[in-house]
This record gives sequence, structure tokens and C-alpha cells, in this order.
Amino acid sequence: MTVRLTLVAPAMTTALREARFDDAGPVEAGPAGPLTLPAGVRVVSSPSGRCRATAAALGLDLDSVASEPALAGCAMGRWRGRRLDELTAAEPESVAAWLGDPAAAPHGGESLRALRERVADWLDALEPGAVHAFAEPDVIRAAVAHALGAPESVFWRLDVRPLHAVELSGRAGRWNVRLGTPVG
Repeated sequence: MTVRLTLVAPAMTTALREARFDDAGPVEAGPAGPLTLPAGVRVVSSPSGRCRATAAALGLDLDSVASEPALAGCAMGRWRGRRLDELTAAEPESVAAWLGDPAAAPHGGESLRALRERVADWLDALEPGAVHAFAEPDVIRAAVAHALGAPESVFWRLDVRPLHAVELSGRAGRWNVRLGTPVG
């Protein structure tokens, strides 16, 4: 049996626009209309405020959207709430290490390698059927890189646009990827 997974990136927020490691603030759903899903689709979301708010802005009843911890964004430790540009100015070596080494976690949180492993474990354990998941952009990057069997270096080369979906179909070990479908 096949898994049909649709990963939806959250709507734009001030934090995303500022490249700030935070999920607070209202979402800007813009012209996206109500999301209509076929019967039988399991709906899950990152526990983040922006992912859950995106699901609500698209008309989903949050009582029917399961919170999935594996879809949480990378744990940023002491960098949480700070902007990338201010960190680059204050800690250039730490930021360079984080951007260049998937095993680095100079912020005291989760490395990008650990994020990818967490997302890969969740992805490979999905039960057959249709799943609609609201996930942080870094989680979507990790899922696509894993699905393609891409090297860790590809993580920063994947652009995940707000309110766009990536579709994965297949099962552990064999995935097909469809990129960039607008949501709503």
C-alpha cells in the first residue's frame, strides 16, 4: 500500500519574513481559500503556532487536527526568538558552523542531521493512506531530502514557499516527489 503525504508550509508570518527563529505571531493567509479534503484523509500538524494557525486559517477545525511532535521545527536552543542577521553579526563562526556542518548545533539545540533523522523516522513509519500535514519549512526540506536520498548538503538548496505544498507518494525506501503546489 502507498502513502500519499501532502506537506503544507505555513502561511507567511513576521518571524518567517525576518528569518527569526520563532513561530509566534499571526499568519498571513492571504488569498488562500478554505481547504477541502477528501473523506478519510488524516490531518496532522506541527505543534507550532504558525502551522496550527495556518490550518485554522484554511478552515480546518483544530479539534480534528492531531498535533505531531515529529513535525516541529528544528530546536534552536539559545537562538530561539533571535534573527539570523543579528546572530550572524554577533556569532559569525557559530552561524557559519551551523550553515556548513549538518552535525553542528552551536545554539545548544538540535543539529540539522538530528532534525533530518527525526523527520525520516516519522516519514518511514507512516501507515498507508492519505495524510495532510502542516509542517515547518525546515521539516519539509528534511523530508524531501530524505525521500530523494539526497546528501545532507542539499538541505539549504531547497526553497519552501509559504502556503505551498509538497507531495510525497510511496513508502519507506521509495518515494516520488511533487513540488510547489499552491494551497487553497
